[in-house]
Amino acid sequence: MEEKSIRQGLFAAGRLRILGAAIAVSVALFTAGITLLLSAELPRETLTPFDLLIRKNGQQQIEDGRQTFRFDTFGDEDFWGGQLRLHEALAKVTPREALALGLKVSARALPPDLVAAVRLGKVNLDDPAVTATLLKLNAVIGVTGFFDSSGNLTSVGIQCALCHSTVDASFSAPGIPPGNIGQRLDGWANRDLNVGAIVALAPNLMPLVDLLRLANPGITDADVRKVLLSWGPGKFDAELLLDGKAFQPDGRSAATLIPPAFGLAGVNLHTWTGWGSVTHWNAFVANLEMHGKGVFFDPRLNNAQQFPIAAAAGFANKRDAVDLITAKLPALHAYQLAIPAPPPPPDSFNAAAAARGQAIFTGKANCATCHVPPIFTEPGWNMHAAAEIGIDSFQADRAPDRRYRTAPLKGLWTHQKGGFYHDGRFPTLLAVVDHYSAFFNLQLDPQEKSDLVQYLLSL
Repeated sequence: MEEKSIRQGLFAAGRLRILGAAIAVSVALFTAGITLLLSAELPRETLTPFDLLIRKNGQQQIEDGRQTFRFDTFGDEDFWGGQLRLHEALAKVTPREALALGLKVSARALPPDLVAAVRLGKVNLDDPAVTATLLKLNAVIGVTGFFDSSGNLTSVGIQCALCHSTVDASFSAPGIPPGNIGQRLDGWANRDLNVGAIVALAPNLMPLVDLLRLANPGITDADVRKVLLSWGPGKFDAELLLDGKAFQPDGRSAATLIPPAFGLAGVNLHTWTGWGSVTHWNAFVANLEMHGKGVFFDPRLNNAQQFPIAAAAGFANKRDAVDLITAKLPALHAYQLAIPAPPPPPDSFNAAAAARGQAIFTGKANCATCHVPPIFTEPGWNMHAAAEIGIDSFQADRAPDRRYRTAPLKGLWTHQKGGFYHDGRFPTLLAVVDHYSAFFNLQLDPQEKSDLVQYLLSL
């Protein structure tokens, strides 16, 4: 009886061992299967007809937006040519003078014979007729010339690309330094462009004088030209024709740096002081800054105390009889959001220092609290009062919310010319880091500051 019980016990134990082994094998196989499933590329679902429609629409929007960004004047030639008569001045501008004003030339728009002549130094850079030829070729980035049947320049219009595109350094020739003629770089801020000096060439500034007199009754043509010439390269005053404030309290120009128009996907508000979304700003600029023909609505501009010119001129509800802007805003928006921030060249920063700087950025310096990776601004309402960042509120007070936007940091390496912050008050990134280290009492030592700068340049 006892022997039988022992045999039964051994048999049961054997069954348990077999069962345990089977369970272990099953678990191992299940785990291996899950691992294989997770590591393998899952088959993609077949695209539906609506999926294909989405893809086609996206591609078409980007193509149409690129065309608008580069070449559409929105009818603004009626202002720049028809009213200011800027074309009369440009007809006398030589290529050398045009390049000195920061205008850029698209190498792809030049025919091979002209490219060869330029490279051989056989093109007269002091002949205004060459400027007219470049305009006829649509080669001057952001500027469109209109000609009559006799080849005379009769008007001129501008595009988004004038301020928000430049060229690479792939083309050089005698008398033409690299960076003046080249391949287009859409979205890059043209920090060489002297917008104020170009506008000041116009024979008739009375349309601008009349607007500015709504806030400054005694202003003259000479005063307006002085204001325009105070801007300098890479700057533009988008609020001047809203509030009439041409200078800061300390006497410096109220113009702000031209910002880049790349890396904006996922960024809530555009511009230094967060006027609105990218597409809001496109409508604002096309209607009120480029002086195109369209419809624009922003009731905040009815605030006569903050925006005396805009309120008096009816900018809060602009409705032209012909709308050449609104239908183009969706594609223009899509194209701008598709422009990525350009990655820095590998030899433009110290990789080891940048790695240390990243740890400082997310740790001791606490930069990532506001500049949240990977968009490097705040998801959501990315605005701060001047007191929060330790600067004056002059520029913030010229915008509806009286705040400064947390600028996205990707591509900083492309726009170091002209300084940092909205008005270029900090000449270098190190100066920006010094400011925040002092304001927030971060107690960063010189090496940590240097490493942080290298990380910023690596974004």
